[in-house]
Amino acid sequence: MQDFEGRVAVITGAASGFGREFARLGAARGMKLVLADVQADALAATEAELRAAGAEVVGVRVDVSCADDVTRLAERAYAAYGAVHLLFNNAGVGSGGLIWENTERDWQWVLGVNLWGVIHGVRQFVPRMLASGEPGHVVNTASVAGLLNAPNMGVYNVSKHAVVSLTESLYHDLKLVQANIGASVLCPAYVPTGIAQSHRNRPDELRDDAAPTASQRAAQAAVSKAVQGGRMSAADVARATFAAIEAERFYVFTHPRIMPTVELRFADVLQQRNPTDPFRTKPQLRPQLNPG
Repeated sequence: MQDFEGRVAVITGAASGFGREFARLGAARGMKLVLADVQADALAATEAELRAAGAEVVGVRVDVSCADDVTRLAERAYAAYGAVHLLFNNAGVGSGGLIWENTERDWQWVLGVNLWGVIHGVRQFVPRMLASGEPGHVVNTASVAGLLNAPNMGVYNVSKHAVVSLTESLYHDLKLVQANIGASVLCPAYVPTGIAQSHRNRPDELRDDAAPTASQRAAQAAVSKAVQGGRMSAADVARATFAAIEAERFYVFTHPRIMPTVELRFADVLQQRNPTDPFRTKPQLRPQLNPG
């Protein structure tokens, strides 16, 4: 997909971070936008900004973990514009801690947004995109955590590995039916976005009653520090993603310096070695835990 003028993009998690930059870049390229986010005030601000810049925009408050919400998003998009050409399943949240200390509610929240949000997006939009016969592309936002397994981030790692697997399967299935639709998986590392504060949008019914454990506090501190120290901006990631769409490139890796660590992980698998510490070359990023 190389012609964006007049095409329609649906973006989840559109009120901040990567999603907002996807929307800004799509608007600059003449796209019509359907923006979805669970945070109503931030969504309204993004919608107003883009409309003031001359873009055609529809904003829909959506909890992507809810199938009915994503169904409503698809219906709204097709009612407004009659087509969808570019789908960004981008909404995501972060949570960490020792994997045995994550509660059932932690798993439900993170998998609900990071994985089920993508599942719902694929199920609702891809059949409609196929039926139109028009060219299209699906971008699912994963993470380098979908290729590596950093300690103290188990619930997040699981969710992002699943997104990588889902998107690779989507790519093969689209090829199998000779669809005129491409697919890409976005795997960024640390970028200054709001994901370290994603708990601000955690539903009340999925909040934990108990205080965070020491490992969860350490994970929060480590991620906040790493995210704020990221040198690549969300706008840089958006530009790299659109370039990948134009080139029909599946894997979107935004931080090439981390690729040797990814390669090492797969070498461990091929050589049947015990897993290597992903923080071996950057111990300053490793969460600091008191074993006691």
